[in-house]
Amino acid sequence: MSSPAANIATAISTPTLDSESPALLQSITSHGGYAFTRMATLAAAGDQRAAEAACEMAWEQLHSGPWHSVLPVWRDAYSMACLHVAKFHFSNGEFRDALRSLDMGIIMGGPLLRKDLDSAIEVVLAAKSRHYHNGVADDDKEGHGEAGSRLLVSPQEFDKSEVLRILPIRSLSSKIVGKRSALSLEAFLCEYFLSGSPVIITDCMAHWPARTRWNDMDYLRRIAGDRTVPVEFSGNLIEQWNPSPGNRILNDHNGKKLQIFPLTDESFRECCSWVGKNYLCSEWKQELVTFSEFLERVQSTGCSSRAPTYLAQHQLFDQINDLRKDISIPDYCCAGGGELRSLNAWFGPAGTVTPLHHDPHHNILAQVVGKKYVRLYSATYSEELYPYSETMLYNSSQVDLDNIDEVEFPKVRDLEFIDCILEEGEMLYIPPKWWHYVRSLTTSFSVSYWWSTDSGSSM
Repeated sequence: MSSPAANIATAISTPTLDSESPALLQSITSHGGYAFTRMATLAAAGDQRAAEAACEMAWEQLHSGPWHSVLPVWRDAYSMACLHVAKFHFSNGEFRDALRSLDMGIIMGGPLLRKDLDSAIEVVLAAKSRHYHNGVADDDKEGHGEAGSRLLVSPQEFDKSEVLRILPIRSLSSKIVGKRSALSLEAFLCEYFLSGSPVIITDCMAHWPARTRWNDMDYLRRIAGDRTVPVEFSGNLIEQWNPSPGNRILNDHNGKKLQIFPLTDESFRECCSWVGKNYLCSEWKQELVTFSEFLERVQSTGCSSRAPTYLAQHQLFDQINDLRKDISIPDYCCAGGGELRSLNAWFGPAGTVTPLHHDPHHNILAQVVGKKYVRLYSATYSEELYPYSETMLYNSSQVDLDNIDEVEFPKVRDLEFIDCILEEGEMLYIPPKWWHYVRSLTTSFSVSYWWSTDSGSSM
């Protein structure tokens, strides 16, 4: 009987790794990575245990201190080790393990070997598909729950009175964000972009394949089920938080390190902008799980005691190209000669909340599946919204709109705002510096597009 490797027509090719390996290993050695270099050399010669050891060594270096203090060469070293490990899994027909190693290399590794990681993922996915269609036993169906629950969000009547019970006070009681159907780029530029006014744009996403595909659980599992993604959820954990840009170190009650996920200098402020409250809370954990496991958690939330799990502000479409093909970049993101800065996914169950904050860029929030409540305050109200004084949280409000402390924050209660329920197929334009609070009213899958007209602006 032939081995799984014998049935694989295409091997993983790593041209960048092959050409850059000598220089990369020399650089790693110059920074004290003698043991890693030895293990990586053995791995390249066919030693799987050495590859796994090299991966562990690089992992430890990534978590040796705050993320900004980690030498970039160790990020590339981790990508190198992940590629070696993935090759062994692939040759053994262990496709899910190979994909996890490659995803870890993308999420945690450096940019040097990114092309090799991306091309390796395509090779693994193609081989996995061939095995499935040839009738070879595969684990695609494991852990996917009972058949019949195919829609992510089922059509249902929306009871506004029930919704108001869970929203912040005065919600949907004053000025609602205006809607425009198929707004032209010229009209958007003249009437909203230049004046810095929010607007909901309808009828501009009907041609997106995502509009139907992303509400299909089977499709999401088939396309992304075995991919590894970072998620946030509330858990019974003790969290040690280093307030400077760096790592969040998560421990259980026995003091065992569970997972550390990096916050780069560039992404730290972004993260704080949407989970400022949660990052200061001891009950939020960040974890790396398969997309299938994440979908199961989303489905089970609401019918069990499981805490909400949120895939938030993650560059999912840079990681999973098949999902990227399901959407388009709106023409509005070209307004003002704009440059797209970030394309992020927001995916989670009803009840997930983005606390009140503002962002430095123009923002279009495209609601693909489900509904969200959004409240916006003008940028002129910054002082009245009590931003944190800490540098890294300056764009986050201390006010919890779900439970306003009127003694501590007396200016907020009667402050003017506009709000809306963002429906499927609608885009909301949020101008720079406008404060916004977002709550998912159903299971929700959204895409945010950040762009800037200032070429010197950074994330």
